Amino acid sequence: MNRRHFITRTGLLAVGGSHLHPQSEGARQPRWQSDGAASIGRLGVLTPDFDPTPESEMSAMAPVGVSIHSARVSRRRRDPRAFAEPPNVDVATDQLVQLAPRSILFAYTSSSYALGAEGESAVRKRLEERAKGIRIIFTCGAATAALHLLGVRRVSLIHPPWFSEMVSKQGETYFRAQGFDVVQCTRLAPARDSEVEIAPAELFDFVASHTPRSAEAVFIGGNGLRAVGAIGALETRLGIPVLSANQVLLFDALSALGQAHSVRQYGKIFEHGSRAGK
Repeated sequence: MNRRHFITRTGLLAVGGSHLHPQSEGARQPRWQSDGAASIGRLGVLTPDFDPTPESEMSAMAPVGVSIHSARVSRRRRDPRAFAEPPNVDVATDQLVQLAPRSILFAYTSSSYALGAEGESAVRKRLEERAKGIRIIFTCGAATAALHLLGVRRVSLIHPPWFSEMVSKQGETYFRAQGFDVVQCTRLAPARDSEVEIAPAELFDFVASHTPRSAEAVFIGGNGLRAVGAIGALETRLGIPVLSANQVLLFDALSALGQAHSVRQYGKIFEHGSRAGK
């Protein structure tokens, strides 16, 4: 047996001659599909038990590497203030803490309206102590910070058709107390008694036709009002920034992670890299 035949039979040629190895020529590492892993960080969301909108909108906007996790809070449906009271929201906060989120987002606009800025501050302090220092972000605080970041003074408020007149007025009072000139505060029409899905076209038509020329920005309140799908079209039509409840919450949280710039198509606010809330 000659030497070459011996080497081939014993497999030594395959070991010594890498060019003959079936996986070495042009071999590449597998390309993994996105699996939702939180390589950048997790965000927790406190949301009413009947509301599917906050986490679904945030998941649609969030960049790869940021995962959204909600804890649903049972409450008396007609009492927004009760959402912030123990024990239900405290228990939900404890559940989110187990996931080690980078922030916890309090996704309930009308609760913040009912509490006012001082009430928000008290609830935030209580929940942050319970959350071992994890930052709690409130919708209206995030909206206030975003409006300041944009240099806005005159704002138009648009609320869901299920908000009562009292809740809508509380929203106007909230933003006036923060130093804004509320040039309009209105609800989508026709009024509806319960939360329903609002199509982007319906929201677009209403906001586009009801925004005063004097407004420097629009804030669409109500975390249950699906709004982010219409923001890009509204900003193109109106020529001013358009903010929504879940958008400003996510912007605030992502800004703290240095990831706000990663979001596209969901509003001019994401072009600002600065942290919205502190």
